[in-house]
Amino acid sequence: MTATQQCLTLEEYLTYDDGTDTRYTLVNGERVPVPSESDLNNVIALYVLSVLLSFVPIQRLRRGTELVVSGSRVTTRIPDLMVVGEELDLALSNASRSVILPDIPSPDWVLEVVSPGAENEARDYRYKRSEYAARGIAEYWIVDPAQAQVVVLSWVAGLYEEQVFKGKERIISPMWSGLQVTAAQILRAGR
Repeated sequence: MTATQQCLTLEEYLTYDDGTDTRYTLVNGERVPVPSESDLNNVIALYVLSVLLSFVPIQRLRRGTELVVSGSRVTTRIPDLMVVGEELDLALSNASRSVILPDIPSPDWVLEVVSPGAENEARDYRYKRSEYAARGIAEYWIVDPAQAQVVVLSWVAGLYEEQVFKGKERIISPMWSGLQVTAAQILRAGR
């Protein structure tokens, strides 16, 4: 944290307005500007969204929604894509800001597309994994273009079980048994 910036509470973060269009996330109590998403990440997330439309009504899909997660201090994340259940959909429909607070249900499913760089890999594979586990998110996908793989983390008995899919391997999702998409199809979407 910078010496001039104080540690913010969730309430202070949610009401913060610097008069600009800058979008922020909160990481361990520190307000951090969110850079624009890469075109590759956007296209991959939109491709997966299009695949999920066979399984999920569009009203249950979210992009750009903030998710409050636990950490040493308050942290928020903005997954590339998420699927919400009925109760969460209803809670968000009445909210003035698209943010999933700690006292409302968690998303059922989350997608993160890894941006290049060791810091991004650590964030998506390590930190978000433990943060999403603490929220009890049933399924978490990590699409990693650099590693040419899709990692599916399924919540089983209080822990994530991991399956890695590459190339023409059909992705197995406990949430959607009829899913007919391969890792290569998802990764090619961004090219």
